[in-house]
Amino acid sequence: MRALAKVHAGPGLELVDRPAPTPGDGEVLLRVEAASICGTDLHLFEWDDWAAENLVPPRILGHEIAGTVIGTGAGVTRVREGDLVGVESHLFDWTCPQCRRGDMHLCRNLRVIGVHSDGGFAEQVVIPEANAIESNGLDPAVVALQEPMGNAVHAAFAEPIDGRSVLVTGCGPIGLCAVGIARAAGASVVIATDTEPFRLELARTMGAHLALDAADPSTPERIGAATGGDGVDVVLEMSGAPAALDQALRVITRGGSVSLLGIYNGPVSVEMSDLVIMKGLRLHGIYGRRIYDTWERTQSLLRSGALDPSPVITHRLDLADWPVAFELLEQRHAGKVVLAP
Repeated sequence: MRALAKVHAGPGLELVDRPAPTPGDGEVLLRVEAASICGTDLHLFEWDDWAAENLVPPRILGHEIAGTVIGTGAGVTRVREGDLVGVESHLFDWTCPQCRRGDMHLCRNLRVIGVHSDGGFAEQVVIPEANAIESNGLDPAVVALQEPMGNAVHAAFAEPIDGRSVLVTGCGPIGLCAVGIARAAGASVVIATDTEPFRLELARTMGAHLALDAADPSTPERIGAATGGDGVDVVLEMSGAPAALDQALRVITRGGSVSLLGIYNGPVSVEMSDLVIMKGLRLHGIYGRRIYDTWERTQSLLRSGALDPSPVITHRLDLADWPVAFELLEQRHAGKVVLAP
């Protein structure tokens, strides 16, 4: 079968031919229908320090996956052949204190499909049945998008957002999903900031009442005007940019809440006394998705019609066109890029 793999340590990927996998006990075999590219895949492609520490080649990449069940191992009882499923990308051990209390996404021995085991940039992939999320009736590209979209759902619902003003900082695919989720959840005002005009236009398409250039000196004033001078109630920080975080802490109201999902490249300096403690802010560190609660919320939003994430999916390419896909992402000229094996 065709597969896109990190064959050697170092930058780049290769399209290779690999034997089709076989499901073991408790596993399901998927025919991959769609697999979207994540920022993690870009790190692995470029081979930065994080990639070198976490991936041992050879490895097939891809963790945002939609697939049809075409085979099952012994003991599989929930999913059936012919089911279209999404894939929870986190492999958890079920035994650590975090797993036992229901926080499997924070498993102490967490592994990731497409990083620590072979992923979905291939014609077929094997996953644990526990990681298969039934998604019959949805567009396969949207099924794959549920994985990163779940991060946005987790961040958005850390606290109630209905009737509140929401600022989304960073309009990558997860930030764009967050804009749509905030609108679907009944936020009174949704403001999005980024520095790329292409992404700001996508944010408007996803329902942002205001989409502002974060680098424009007038942006804090415009956010203040849009919120009656009080500042936003909720910040969803999706960028991982220190300047965006600083701006968000300055425009949030006293007693507001901040969901921090963006990953920073290094230590971040924050005026804790003035901008956090004395404003009485609540900071939520967001990692992954709550398994399985977030998946249920995500599917409810999709099936109700309240959320249409299709504008986020800007490109659908054949697996053989992977160089074009990664170039689009490096140039920031795309939302979510989906590969079809």
